Formats: sequence, C-alpha cells, structure tokens
Amino acid sequence: MTSLILSGCHVLTMNAEREEYRAGHVVVEGDRITAVGSGPVRNADGHWVDATGCLVTPGLVNTHDHLYQWATRGWAVDSPLFGWLTELYPVWARIDAEILRAAATAALAWLARTGCTTTMDHHYVFPKRGGDLLAATIQAATDVGLRFHPTRGSMDLGTSSGGLPPDDVVEDIGAILAATQSAIERFHDPSPGSMVRIGVAPCSPFSCTPELLAESAALARSYPAGSGVRLHTHLAETADENDYCLDRFGCTPAEYVDSLGWLGPDVWLAHAVHLNDQAIGRLAATGTGVAHCPSSNARLGAGICRTRSLLDAGVPVGLGVDGPASNEAGSLVGDVTAAALFARAVGGAGAMSVREAVELGTLGGARVLGRDAEIGSLEPGKLADIALWRLDRLPHAGIADPVAALVLGPQPPLELLLVGGRTVVERDRVVTVDEQLAADAARRAGDALAG
Repeated sequence: MTSLILSGCHVLTMNAEREEYRAGHVVVEGDRITAVGSGPVRNADGHWVDATGCLVTPGLVNTHDHLYQWATRGWAVDSPLFGWLTELYPVWARIDAEILRAAATAALAWLARTGCTTTMDHHYVFPKRGGDLLAATIQAATDVGLRFHPTRGSMDLGTSSGGLPPDDVVEDIGAILAATQSAIERFHDPSPGSMVRIGVAPCSPFSCTPELLAESAALARSYPAGSGVRLHTHLAETADENDYCLDRFGCTPAEYVDSLGWLGPDVWLAHAVHLNDQAIGRLAATGTGVAHCPSSNARLGAGICRTRSLLDAGVPVGLGVDGPASNEAGSLVGDVTAAALFARAVGGAGAMSVREAVELGTLGGARVLGRDAEIGSLEPGKLADIALWRLDRLPHAGIADPVAALVLGPQPPLELLLVGGRTVVERDRVVTVDEQLAADAARRAGDALAG
C-alpha cells in the first residue's frame, strides 16, 4: 500500500486540542489518516505532495441539501419561502430519474469543488412516473465520489387538507413508509467507513400530517441504535411557518415536533431560524442537531439563525448549502464564510471566530450526521477525507492567517480533495466526472423542466 504524504502545509487538525501546525504534514494510507504533525515526515516512502503555500483542513460536511433543485436554479428569485415553493412545486412534479441524476451530478461535482467530502440530500418529491429517484442520486454520488447521506423525504399533506404542496405531489402515508423502509433495506450501509447511509425525512410541519411524522420516527427507531438511521426535517425556517403552527396546532414548530417525539440525538433539523430560548434549551437537552443554512436563509429572506445561542447552549450545529434553487452559489466553503459574517452582523465581531466557522463546516457537521468518530478532523485512524486549499496566489497574498484567508478571503482553489484517500478534485478540477459533460447534462435537465 503506497502512502500519500502532504508536506509543508499549514495543518488545521480540528482535533480535541484544536492543534495547528504552521509547516506540517498529513500521511494517508489506504482510506485512513496514519500521521499528522509538525515539520517534515522522516524516512517515509510514498507519493509526496509538496503542499507549501497550502492550508489543509478536514473535508467539509454538508448537512442539508436538495440536489434535484440544481435543475431549477434562478427561479422565483425575489420570493419568500412560501411563494417560492408555490411557484416551484408544479415544476418539480415533472422530475424523473434522468433529470435528477443530471442535476445531482452537477450539484455534487460543484460541492466537491467547494471542499465538500460528505453531503446529505433531502429528496421529498416523488412523482408517480418519476422512476427510481433515490437510486439516481446515489449513483450520482458514487460517480462523483462523495460520502453520501441521502434521506427518503416525504409529503402527505396537500392543499385540500390544509397543507402547502399541491395534492398531485403528495403521497399516501402507507406508500411513504413502505418506500422508506425499502430504501433503508436496499441502500443503507451501517459499517465503518460507509459511503452511503439512509435517513428518514418527512419534509416539514406544513407538508406532513402528524401521523406521518410520528410513524416516520417510529420506523427510523425500529432499527438498532447503532445502525446510523437518523431523522431529519425542516423546522422553524420562517415566521410564516411559526404562524402556521400556532394557528393549526396551537404551539410553536419546536413544541409541535417535540409533542410527536421527534427531538433526540438521532435527529437534526434544517434551518431552525425562529427559535426562542425555551426551544433552544430543549434542543440542547435532547441532543438534537441543527443544519444552519445561512446563504439560503438570506436568499429567501427567512432571517438569521441564532447560531451563537445554539452553540453556547450545547446544540450540535453543522452547515448546509440547502437546495441550489435557494442558494444558486451552492458553495459549502461559501457558507462557512456566511456563517461567520452573519453571526458577527447580529452579535458583534466576537460572535464567531474564523476557526469556529470552520468547525461548523467540519467537525460540527460530522457530529450532526453521527459521523464525528470517523470524519470531521485530521487525526490518525480517521477516514482520509481531506481538503487542501492553495493560498499562495494573488487573491490571498499577504493575508497573515491562513484560516482567515480561507474564511474571509475569496474562495481559494482546491489543490486536492480526498474522500477516503481517493482523489476527487486535483488542481481545482473534478477528476472523477467530466465537468463539461456534467454541466451540459444539467443544462438539458433544466431546459426539460422549464419546457
């Protein structure tokens, strides 16, 4: 087995001591990190990479996304969430497996270019003649080479029953539960180093009945605790959602899902923008995680998540780019930047350090997905999910702190991106799929939906 040796780089480990090395090294053998430290490696054989002028970090972890939306970027650009959804639901109802695979491949390839090594996907639109949509996203992730946590989403509360989505894009609860169980049995891999793990993800309080939410939780928890089958949903994204829950259920969104048994260490919630102190305390007490999506929240005018309050309370927090139709940039390292800037905009310059922002995008995301024992930091024995950022060119020249250069400067080129030791990006280009072919296919997929 040939070692890969990254030498001469600034190393941001994100280990328990948060150690950094100004001119350090990282050694990879197979799919694992075997050594991390300061200075050069002594008497080592293998493939050497001169990483002088680079910053090496753990690969970034994306905790909330909707890959299919790459085919509808640029729609309803000035609408808030409920209006945006109302315009796009009928378009998404025409999705099929071919369109989805093209959209997902483009979205995943761009995530890789922005430092992402692990991503989830929340897919909840299943047209009757759409084909095997979940398999299409898994194949796209396999092609690109990212570690993947797809979730089988669902909606059963259409407009005729007081929900937001049109009746023709919702499913019957029995069919949903059967399809979700089938997805787990077909695709979920609980083994160490797994590349695919399935989650259970009814869409939201305004698109799902309480029966679906409760039975989905029961299904996920029918699997052994160590299986890695987790629960996910949107929650408290907008003030409209808060009003909807108060009007329909007589309580806040957090109180509503709590009443259905949804909070716990096996759950993470997307957005969580409109939470009061009581809700934050309850999330902390139950170990419930949050996927913070700063760019999408800003694009839709949803508000700014109380990230500092969540972290201070002990809530696990990771980052999500959200769907490309509400975050056309789709850049995970861009959301590391946004998280830092938005926290400071409302809480002052000390509200989030640049290193805390990187932690949200690495170890924080790994914790939210239940993978922090395997990914999220550069330590011997962990999976070799690694991002090597080049910082010695004009856009970052003269920035004294390389971590500040990554977070506050322009997006740097990726010299190398490894997932389980396998090269996915090299010299700022995806090498697992053809970028131009992926772009062309995604464009055709968008045209097909628009037409």
